[in-house]
Amino acid sequence: MAIFSIRKSHRRRYVILFLSLACFIIYRHFRGPTVKIRINRSLGLRMNSSQFTLGGKPFRILGGSLHYFRLPRAYWKDRMVKMKACGLNTLTVDVPWSLHQPEKGELRFQGGLDIESFLHLAAEVGLWVILRPGPYIGSDLDLGGLPSWLLRDREMMLRTTYPGFIAAVNVYFDKLIPKMVPFQFKKGGPIIAVQVENKYGSHARDGNYMPFIKEALHERGISEVLLTSDDHEGLTYGGVQGALRTINLQKMNHDDIRYLETVQPNSPVLVMELWTGRSDGWGGLHHSLPAEDLVAVVREILRRGMSFNLYMFHGGTNFGFMNGALANPSYKALVTSYDYDAPLSEAGDYTPKYHLLRDLLGNFNSETLSEMPGIRWKEEYEAAILFQHLSLWDALPYTHEPFKSQFPVNMENLPVNNGNGQAYGYTLYETTIIRGGSLKSGHNIRDRALVFVNQSFIGIFHHKNVELAVPDGKEKRTLSLLVENCGRVHYGKDMDNQRKGIVGNILLNHTPLRDFTIYSLDITTDFIDSLYRAPWKSVPNKPSFPGFFQGRLFVNGYPSDAFMKLPGWSKGVVFINGQNIGRYWDAGPQQALFLPGPFLNSGMNQVIVFEEAEADFKIQFEDSPDLGMTVDI
Repeated sequence: MAIFSIRKSHRRRYVILFLSLACFIIYRHFRGPTVKIRINRSLGLRMNSSQFTLGGKPFRILGGSLHYFRLPRAYWKDRMVKMKACGLNTLTVDVPWSLHQPEKGELRFQGGLDIESFLHLAAEVGLWVILRPGPYIGSDLDLGGLPSWLLRDREMMLRTTYPGFIAAVNVYFDKLIPKMVPFQFKKGGPIIAVQVENKYGSHARDGNYMPFIKEALHERGISEVLLTSDDHEGLTYGGVQGALRTINLQKMNHDDIRYLETVQPNSPVLVMELWTGRSDGWGGLHHSLPAEDLVAVVREILRRGMSFNLYMFHGGTNFGFMNGALANPSYKALVTSYDYDAPLSEAGDYTPKYHLLRDLLGNFNSETLSEMPGIRWKEEYEAAILFQHLSLWDALPYTHEPFKSQFPVNMENLPVNNGNGQAYGYTLYETTIIRGGSLKSGHNIRDRALVFVNQSFIGIFHHKNVELAVPDGKEKRTLSLLVENCGRVHYGKDMDNQRKGIVGNILLNHTPLRDFTIYSLDITTDFIDSLYRAPWKSVPNKPSFPGFFQGRLFVNGYPSDAFMKLPGWSKGVVFINGQNIGRYWDAGPQQALFLPGPFLNSGMNQVIVFEEAEADFKIQFEDSPDLGMTVDI
């Protein structure tokens, strides 16, 4: 009996010990932030002559850029944890005005645009944050993240103190900045610095503009340290009194650093954008920066006692029509992938850059790095057969009400979307002609137009092709121009001239065309959803183009990521369950579109493709990316 009593006593102790341990684990798991940093919150990020301090202690910014709007919300934490495991301590995030306020009314902060939840996650993972709220952010986005409805004002001067621009900024900041204030370091949050605008030195049109933006941030409650960010050429004119100037670069140029120290002596050096790669343009090659080159620059930065932010740590994807475009040396729209040759690939996989950086930063950090999370499975799904067809002309009844005008009207000034105009997609312009001859665009097509006579294709207008021959004919015929906004320029001094569609006269035999019927084809999710009522037909032997093609993708079990390939297709846009995955184009370099698992359902998934000219009627799914032929930077 005594032995039994002792064993029973031991058993009780083991049960109590087990329950205590279980409660501790549950508490650690559900208590919120997993990293509690004891730090003096009254002392934010400060600068002395050679280094930063945070909470009164020496601090080095080891940062990386991550865009919440370029990846599914379900993957936010995965990318942050991988950032932390790489040895970085700071996340830099840009806020796209254009996506948060697509119309002048209420701003959107739900779903994939819930920046407050994004900041909560950053704090939970244990990352500090540098906030870049704009209003202009660049970031290779359409119009640099500025909303296109600003261009409805013919006198608009973006990024200046022009009254129309300033009034819009004030409305935007009135909604955004109060949401950011509680996340500041001194209020217990992760934000240690806020950037004023972005690369203004390359624009520099208005000496009063940067002081205005700085004051707009301060008066709405921003109290953390302010930064500006410029390339070498912009350092002189891009700064503002009271904000730390930082520099952007890719290769270590000692002259750049010396110039920054001349312009701003006795301050620590922060490379705000250390470019890990470069964005790609349609018709070009995929750009790659050798991993050894990037790591050599980071090693030199650390040796010099400087701080850095990797742009990008993880690029993500230009879902929908959000991509920007380059203006110089000539117009070139950016591709859908924003892989950027970053340390973490478009799909969130580790690259040689990641491993080399982790080794370097692991030796630099005094703390042991956290374990690297596992990578996500990629699935080779069965090909989706697109068995239904809907011609563009049969889809027109499901667009916005057509608009009649004597003169052509650009997208932004069309009377659609509650008076905000059209931001993205295509616009169809139709008029009547009674003769053939020479049709000239005069560079008034922005950016690319498929041209038809009585719905028969006759050619393409683009930046390098500005003249077409219209077949002879004396009867009345319909001339149609389907114009695509391929992406607004996101950088430089040409941004005021980024109106899309037809922006001036189109001449037939030197006579301007008049009396247009205009259809806005922004191809939104609502439009795609409305097509269930359209007269879809089985795909004929010779379907008409442009057109929509519909099929199904079956997913067995939990959905995984995949890459979509469209060999035999020409140019268009893919929609999965109504979600715009992005553009494809056989011009390359990108050959496969990233399809995140969270966009799929277990079971049947709707696939719709809008194709301009040629179709193979099936989509292939692979487990690896194909960004095209590569060239080293």
